[in-house]
Amino acid sequence: MGFGNGIFEAMPAIRAARPEDADAIWAILEPVIRAGETYCLPRTMTREDALAWWLGEGHEVFVGEEGGLVTGTYFLRTNQLGGGSHFANCGYVTAEAASGRGTGRAMCAHSLDHAKERGFQAMQFNFVVSTNERAVRLWKSFGFEIVGRLPGAFLHPVAGYTDAYVMYRRL
Repeated sequence: MGFGNGIFEAMPAIRAARPEDADAIWAILEPVIRAGETYCLPRTMTREDALAWWLGEGHEVFVGEEGGLVTGTYFLRTNQLGGGSHFANCGYVTAEAASGRGTGRAMCAHSLDHAKERGFQAMQFNFVVSTNERAVRLWKSFGFEIVGRLPGAFLHPVAGYTDAYVMYRRL
């Protein structure tokens, strides 16, 4: 897989995460957690706590891989229990070095296909920080709609209180 002259040539491979991926997953999660700009997680969260959450019960975890290197990770889970269990939910993080190279797009495409195979009827993102414009554009390009706005719901370390979106797409 390569990116000649900046032109996207192939999608990164997506596979189920394995125990030996823990270090690579942490290397991807840590800068995002420390920055505090996109996830509602404590910026001081430990490696152990972050991995316990990301790889936690009910999360089906995948990684994006390019040239044998893990370039991103996502989890798929049931959005809610009981009467809400027919909707899927995901969380995605791409390695900084792989930003803009198709890993996020490949993971989203994979998650939509996998969720549909699992029998989910829709996917809902409960809390997309409005300042995460790249993610919002990506999700919209896959047919997600903003179906709700939570005013001032996220305290961004630079922008201050900012909105969060609820985004949705039928499968």
